[in-house]
Amino acid sequence: MFNKLVSPHKFAPVFIVAMFVIIISFLTRMILLVVFGKGMSLSLLFTGSFFIGLLYDIIVGFFVAIPFVLQVSFTSELLYKKAAKYITISVLTALLCLLLFTNFFPRDYNKDLYKAVEIFVAVRWGIFLFLCTQSEDFRYKWRGFILQFWIFLTVFLLLFNAVSEIVFWQEFSGRYNFIAVDYLIYTNEVIGNIRESYNVPLIIISVLLASIIFFLPVRKTIAASVRSCYSRVKRGLLACCLLALPFILAMVIHPAWVSYSSNNYANELAGNGMYQFVQAYENHELDFFKFYKTIPDSTAFNIVKQELANPNAVFRHPGDSSIERLITSNQPERKMNVVLISVESLSGSFLKAFGNTQNLTPYLDSLADHSLFFTNMYASGTRTVRGLEALSLSIPPMPGESIIKRPRNENLFSLGTILKNKGYITQFIYGGYAYFDNMHYFFTNNGYDVIDRTALKPSEIHHSNIWGVADEDLFDLSLRTMDDNFSKGKPFFSQIMTVSNHRPYTYPDGRIDIPSSSQSREGGVKYTDYSIGDFMRKAASRPWFANTIFVIVADHCARSAGSTDLPVTGYHIPLIIYSSTFTAERKVDVLTGQIDIPPTILGLLHFTYYSKFFGQDVLDSIAPKEKAFISTYQSLGLIINDKVVIQTPVKKVRMFIPDFKTGNVTKVPPIDSLAQKAISFYQVAVWMVKHKKYGAN
Repeated sequence: MFNKLVSPHKFAPVFIVAMFVIIISFLTRMILLVVFGKGMSLSLLFTGSFFIGLLYDIIVGFFVAIPFVLQVSFTSELLYKKAAKYITISVLTALLCLLLFTNFFPRDYNKDLYKAVEIFVAVRWGIFLFLCTQSEDFRYKWRGFILQFWIFLTVFLLLFNAVSEIVFWQEFSGRYNFIAVDYLIYTNEVIGNIRESYNVPLIIISVLLASIIFFLPVRKTIAASVRSCYSRVKRGLLACCLLALPFILAMVIHPAWVSYSSNNYANELAGNGMYQFVQAYENHELDFFKFYKTIPDSTAFNIVKQELANPNAVFRHPGDSSIERLITSNQPERKMNVVLISVESLSGSFLKAFGNTQNLTPYLDSLADHSLFFTNMYASGTRTVRGLEALSLSIPPMPGESIIKRPRNENLFSLGTILKNKGYITQFIYGGYAYFDNMHYFFTNNGYDVIDRTALKPSEIHHSNIWGVADEDLFDLSLRTMDDNFSKGKPFFSQIMTVSNHRPYTYPDGRIDIPSSSQSREGGVKYTDYSIGDFMRKAASRPWFANTIFVIVADHCARSAGSTDLPVTGYHIPLIIYSSTFTAERKVDVLTGQIDIPPTILGLLHFTYYSKFFGQDVLDSIAPKEKAFISTYQSLGLIINDKVVIQTPVKKVRMFIPDFKTGNVTKVPPIDSLAQKAISFYQVAVWMVKHKKYGAN
């Protein structure tokens, strides 16, 4: 087929590469529909996904082909003519000498890049000298071989990327997004996770065989194309057109077209992984005031203040662009220790109380019966940094990247800062290396001391994978740290972040009845539950135990997939608050979001303090205005009055009535008052961070 289409064309390799991109993208889209479409047929809706997806595939195809446009355009026998040959050798020799023996090009700017350029120029110099000694026929064969090699490598990379997209979708229920951009930055953890989670040699061999199958039918066409004779003018005009084409298409075809449907699966299918990756990289932060519907700032602040109003909260600057208020308690302060355990990917659906019958969390199930057990609790986002952001800053999730990952995120108003000012030792304890996701920098600069796996000796680690040490080792480190805190005679706040319930789901054998070799999510959940139980039993023997409040909450759900942008079932998580001395045993059915946890903790301590938090103490005797914020990197949701208001770019505001058991939704016309509340909270949060009004001082 390819031979008939492009055999006489010198630019055949360009069109072949573009067609490979389009075909592989189509097959990837089909696999994603069949495997993850939950039985959805190729209806008119999903036909739209394939049509719109084709437009993005064409853009990507011709962008990928650009190197081959350049290679075809600038390869010429003219360079091997007598005069041109000596000029080319002289230029390459002079350039190589400048690189090797002078500092004409500053090598300190990027030593690795400089070294790569040196090697490239040296290799090109050697190849040119070699080809100068060969016949014209040999040079044509050489060019054909090189062109075939690069196209074969391109096919291999395209197919490998297709596998990566499928794996990414399995983990994150969508195309490449901000998470993929982060993973490009943290390659050590990501590559390690892939090695530990998948049979990489088998994947590579399979992709290699598929590449051969794709490549063989076109190899003769590619080799023959180098002998096609085009005039320099014709070749130049074609090259200019082919180079301009993808840029023109990128300007005409808008990134927002991918959101053509109210069905999130259809939108994700319509995307192209490489195209979405570039969009995510270029738009790491989304300008709320540019992409989202807004109202006057004064109106937004007034609405937020009304929602946060409470007889125990007196605003310091009424009428001003500030939500700072004095929270007072009429009871003596409790200088109790606080241990906040943030559990990786602990969906509510794993607990028996929410219908699970697999007995995955026997300890947490039993602890819930003797604690404050929050049954209507929702995570702010779908990534660990979103959970940590909510638990430390009590602020709604903003579009784009989490504050934890953003620049200039120092000295913010945090739970750690409040407790440090109250005389507490404040710590963030993590089982991995805290440089990941910028956690070390963020917590260090916002009122916490950071302790990570570097504090462990090799003999203290029973098991580790690329994400960190086993949870039991993390908790043993935490116990030693808390014992040391107690010896200093000061109350402490220790926030612990677990890692074992994360792919590849490996842990020490012999702890639970699911072997580590199964590498199953169920095993990860059950092992983390075992580790928390072991920690709590050991803590019970410590002298500081009776004076400690334990808060156990998920950072986010295991999965957040659904037919809508923000399925509520993908954000439902457990929250357990336990103290051996004062906690009443009861279920708390109040609608609660992660940002409500910091003020609720401070309420249990009966603290009087100045607050900029957007969350509320949901245990306050005066009923709070119930709400919960949920989000992805661009969809901003607010659960309120049994409805979900969702804001998305291009200034869209939609409202749904969700089924809190299935996650399905029924679209309803927006209620203006609820829409304004949703807009106001996000707008005020973005405004305060943007104008540096969410500082600790």
